[in-house]
Amino acid sequence: MAKHLSTGADGPTGAARLGIGLAAVARPAYITAGRDRDLGGHRSVDRLREQTWAVLDAAVEVGVRYVDAARSYGRAEEFLASWLAARPGVDVTVGSKWGYRYVGGWRTDAPAHEVKDHSLEAFLAQREESLALLGDRLAVYHVHSATLETGVLDDTALHRAMAGLRERGIAVGVSTSGPDQAAVVRRAAALVVDGEPLVTSFQSTWNVLETSAGPALAEVATAGARVLVKEAVANGRLAPGGADGSPGARRAADLAASLGVGTDALAVAAALGQPWAGVVLSGAVTPDQVRSNASATVLAVPAEVLDELATLAEQPAAYWGARSHRPWT
Repeated sequence: MAKHLSTGADGPTGAARLGIGLAAVARPAYITAGRDRDLGGHRSVDRLREQTWAVLDAAVEVGVRYVDAARSYGRAEEFLASWLAARPGVDVTVGSKWGYRYVGGWRTDAPAHEVKDHSLEAFLAQREESLALLGDRLAVYHVHSATLETGVLDDTALHRAMAGLRERGIAVGVSTSGPDQAAVVRRAAALVVDGEPLVTSFQSTWNVLETSAGPALAEVATAGARVLVKEAVANGRLAPGGADGSPGARRAADLAASLGVGTDALAVAAALGQPWAGVVLSGAVTPDQVRSNASATVLAVPAEVLDELATLAEQPAAYWGARSHRPWT
């Protein structure tokens, strides 16, 4: 059974370069566009467990070999653990994240859905919660949306505790969000505990509308770290029907239509085309979306289309400002 991702020449290829993230399917509310269409109004625990299993089954069918969860993704770890128990022969690498707590009460209209806490105490508590569910299947444990402001990159006691994961064969990682992603990646890459780099896995947002982390991710990949791309379809803005009126999203949709493919396939193909990207995560909510995202692995994108996609990036502050105002539905 897979425990770790490899990098470089020995890294994953083809559909194995796709991962599946459970942020949008394992809890009743999230910011991904189209959830009313994809999930409808019936979002009980049993219903979303069934949907999560269907998405995971479809992902494995198309060759996905990495699954991403988090303590704050509703019951993602629980749903994943039960799916793994029911599929004892499945060969996937499992990553999860700590640093946010789910507080949504399984409601779509909750006043808050998650709360950030990057303290040592939060790490120790959430580590045990994740291990209780995922056990020795947990291969990578990321700080969830590390930022310069929370102090998570300055807390040496926390770093030493995180380094203890290495003794269990679990890689220490950092996920990033926000306009300062590149600075966070570089700061995390410089952390050393007991003479070894602490952080060897980076999970960052990169898509054709938000490319600012690319140079920093290229640097850490060259140094031997694994890089996972999240939000390649920009929380649905780069998915069929998701164009939100912004010039970049509209143009990406037009380019995809000119190639006869879905906007999501073109967006995922653009992410897969980055030489530093080890795994690109799909945030699919339905099996059909999994298959559509996976079609990117065989999509040959003309050079002129790639050149135009490279012109669509928004200013990071504008991109993240708009993202922060997306409704949870």
